[in-house]
Amino acid sequence: MLYKVIFSGRLEFGNQRTYDRVLKMYEHRKENYYRSEILLNEEEVFDAGSLALDVPRFIAQSSDKSWRNTINMLQNVAQYAVAGDINAWMLDSGKVLKKAFVEPDSDKAAVQSYRTGRELLKEDGREDEAIAALNRAIEKFERHAMAYERRGYINFVLQNYEDALYDYSKSIDINPNSPNPYYGRAYLKMLKKDWVSASADFDKVTKRSIPHQNIYWKARRLKSECHIHLEQYKEAAFDLKLFTMRNFGEGNPNLMWLKKAYFDYGFVLLQQENFVDAIKAFDSALDFAEGKGNVSDAEALFYRGLATKKAGKKGFKSDLESAAKKGSKKAARFLAEMA
Repeated sequence: MLYKVIFSGRLEFGNQRTYDRVLKMYEHRKENYYRSEILLNEEEVFDAGSLALDVPRFIAQSSDKSWRNTINMLQNVAQYAVAGDINAWMLDSGKVLKKAFVEPDSDKAAVQSYRTGRELLKEDGREDEAIAALNRAIEKFERHAMAYERRGYINFVLQNYEDALYDYSKSIDINPNSPNPYYGRAYLKMLKKDWVSASADFDKVTKRSIPHQNIYWKARRLKSECHIHLEQYKEAAFDLKLFTMRNFGEGNPNLMWLKKAYFDYGFVLLQQENFVDAIKAFDSALDFAEGKGNVSDAEALFYRGLATKKAGKKGFKSDLESAAKKGSKKAARFLAEMA
């Protein structure tokens, strides 16, 4: 049986000698161990210019055996790399059957320093130690895109925004196919209210990730916020429709943003004078008892009432009164003007 498989990522080998050794080993093992049942052909993924195994996006139909062979091969060559990682998915009718994550795990200084910094990042109050470890990784291998990206995130947390912007941009310069630094840079641009540039970076995130990754949906939702600020309601509606239609599994961080997404979708549809669908979106927002994004029921009731009135339907006054009771000043003013 054949399955859809997706591979994406990059492994950096750091010097010509190691690159040549890995390429030769790859060719030998492909022919002699795996009898050519490998999905990634060396001439397509090995890049002599960057001394890396580079897979921006590979999609194919594969047997389970070819999948296993390819993962095993990547795990083997990863131990010669100084930086990078590979993500892989096996799908059947859109459902993820298997996932694989391959990264270097050797005693190389660049590898260990990066992994140390990444782990320290998870502990509150150890940001300085994490930065020091990531600095060591970069000192050992100056093209360590992932170390720059993680250092950028720490600088963002510490509100060192200019340093964070430098790190994210440096990571992109080294590896323009990873979604993570684009996401970080886009978020920084949102803080500066640079909606056009932020939207462009979020778009690059969606083009460099897949819908089975949380970052894809985080970027799509935030891109819609940029479009709303720019009054690009058609584009915002497209992103929000996809986001609200997605069935996020239990524990998915995007779940807590559905209330906000439905509210924004209703607002956008209201601006497009699609009043009936706007009412449905506000209904869905009100179905959620809680969520991230500071969307109050008072606000949702006010806009649902407004959409109901514009649609020429009954019941709008009840929504406006409920919104006013919950503290909506806009609803209170609207009712006063109607009196």
